[in-house]
Amino acid sequence: MLLDLSKWYRTLAPRTTVLVSTIDKKGNSNAAPFSFVMPVSTNPPVIAMAMVSTRHTLANIRETGDFVVNIPGEKILAQLWACGKPLPKGVSEIKESGLTEERAKKVSSPRIKEAIAWYECKLRAELEGGDHLIILGDIVLAESDEQKDEKPLLHIGGADFCLPGKNLKTE
Repeated sequence: MLLDLSKWYRTLAPRTTVLVSTIDKKGNSNAAPFSFVMPVSTNPPVIAMAMVSTRHTLANIRETGDFVVNIPGEKILAQLWACGKPLPKGVSEIKESGLTEERAKKVSSPRIKEAIAWYECKLRAELEGGDHLIILGDIVLAESDEQKDEKPLLHIGGADFCLPGKNLKTE
């Protein structure tokens, strides 16, 4: 069976879902969900994500040179989805969705308190990737909240998400 090339990536589902938070030079925060995300290096720790060039997230990363990759759990699925709705530049998706900003430890962009883990990142590079740009970030701090007993959200496609549920071993 041939796959529709406009939807080829759906066979790579489910994918890790993250909320990327940023801030612009005026101090306005932003958050947007992404599922085109992957680790690319462990030493040094580098993460990659793909985004379209029209995102406020990208504009803010270019302005400040940093961002936070927040790992959401199932308790904030509705807020994650709300952060994906287009809002005017300068209006905080974090505040509008009912999430809580907290100060990051090593970057200027805020963290999202309700996340279960955070990767504070400095922009390493930006690469062309077809209709998306690939953003590489050096992870300067990685932290998780041991008190939050939640699994990370995985994106299937559209409004469909799932949770990790069964571990399989090859040996």
